[in-house]
Amino acid sequence: MTVVSDVDRGLLLEVIDSHKQKNIIEVLKQQPFEVRALVQQVSVDMWGGFPKVVKEVFPNAQIVFDRFHVMKPVNEELNKIRKQAEMTVKGSKFILLKNGVDLMESERVKLEVILSHSKRLRLAYELKEEFRDIFETCRTVEPGFLTKAQKIGVKNCENVD
Repeated sequence: MTVVSDVDRGLLLEVIDSHKQKNIIEVLKQQPFEVRALVQQVSVDMWGGFPKVVKEVFPNAQIVFDRFHVMKPVNEELNKIRKQAEMTVKGSKFILLKNGVDLMESERVKLEVILSHSKRLRLAYELKEEFRDIFETCRTVEPGFLTKAQKIGVKNCENVD
């Protein structure tokens, strides 16, 4: 299923009962070219078919990957490192995966206890927060970010570029 909405106006525009490029393109091209040409940004998950769809249907649009789907593999890697560090503090997964800016003071104290257990876990957490901050503030990746991720054993981090 593919959902098309206008985020700025809060409108549901289309629900396409398919996740196949051909079907999505066919439905979206029912809109006049003049309307499709006005679309400036298209937010998508990380399915590999979306770039072709966007390029063909919305010629002037920039692709933006949504935060949830970008952060999901980052959080999965952090959780793997938590397990490898044999972190047994109750609630450690929740605290590590929660956005740092949203932590309450008691959670910050517990986070520090968790992070003091492993330098690798601390670095992985800091990288997660740095990556989230990049996404939140629309900055580009700082030089050396991927090198730091590779040093702690994060797989496939070359795909972040």
